[in-house]
Amino acid sequence: MPPLRQPRVTVLVPCRNEERYIGPCLSSILESDYPTDQLEVLVVDGMSDDATRDILRDYAARHPQVRLIDNPKRITPVALNLAIRASTGAVLVRMDAHVLYPRHYISRLVAALEKYGADNVGGVLRTLPSGDGALPRAIALAMSHPLGVGTSYFRIGTSTPRWVDTIAFFCVRREMFDLVGLFDEELIRHQDGEFNARLIKRGGRVLLVPDVESQYYARPTLRQTARMFQQYGYFKPLVAKKLGRFMTFRQLVPPLFVLALSVTVLATLLWRPAALALGFVAGSYAAVVMAASVHAAAKHGPRVGFALAAVLPTMHVSYGVGFWRRVVELLFSTRRHSSDRVADLPLTR
Repeated sequence: MPPLRQPRVTVLVPCRNEERYIGPCLSSILESDYPTDQLEVLVVDGMSDDATRDILRDYAARHPQVRLIDNPKRITPVALNLAIRASTGAVLVRMDAHVLYPRHYISRLVAALEKYGADNVGGVLRTLPSGDGALPRAIALAMSHPLGVGTSYFRIGTSTPRWVDTIAFFCVRREMFDLVGLFDEELIRHQDGEFNARLIKRGGRVLLVPDVESQYYARPTLRQTARMFQQYGYFKPLVAKKLGRFMTFRQLVPPLFVLALSVTVLATLLWRPAALALGFVAGSYAAVVMAASVHAAAKHGPRVGFALAAVLPTMHVSYGVGFWRRVVELLFSTRRHSSDRVADLPLTR
């Protein structure tokens, strides 16, 4: 009896201004062990103004399964929806332009989709530094550290297949979008988490597979990391408003820390004895960060440990500030539609 024909797979790759990463990313996808005649790659470009489009045209000219789609609105959920509508595959796999993928990435995710009866399947992101210096190494470490990202298992890893609340990217059957709906185009960030929340709300299950691991390049500077985490925090209240709840408690930890710090600072200005509360909040946090930094220094060197002591507060405070900024705007309607100012936002992680 001949083996069953594997389903046609469409890979969706949103990108914008990724000249450094898009070539290696596409090469890693095209080297997949999945049957070439059953694979198409749709790269949705947000009108890049660097060399990205030239690279994409070259790949499309040399590889018939690669197709370039324009995304004039330049935001990720629009890119994903354009690709979903243009797809011909029975299974859709979202990939990020900032990531390298092993040859078995697609085939193992497609197999896991069927084997475990999952509705969405993803792998673990192994975070790599975008440079050789101590700071890029510390940023990469923080983005895979429980103190940096909490219980985001797709970042910190897992030893066995695990049902989770969200994954970094997705491998789903095309029909799932007919049931759950497309991506919310108001969410410049966290659109994947909101989609998974809707899926789970309808009784779906999201699976993290430990033996499927991709390599993600972290942002190289504190400024870029701060901007990214401020955006993460900024869109969490909007997602909660749409869903009627927060998905996990970890999403509230940085905002609660920033709130506690702000309240105790203000209280100390008005009433000197409140300095004890401020000392407790700030001191407890500093002790936890210092412990993580010392451990990192012992394992990765003192410069990395010292840099980590700056990276972790940058991530937490930026996230918390973005969160409360959005809460205020939602309460007092001080901001236009969130997609009105997106020109400077990168599409990829």
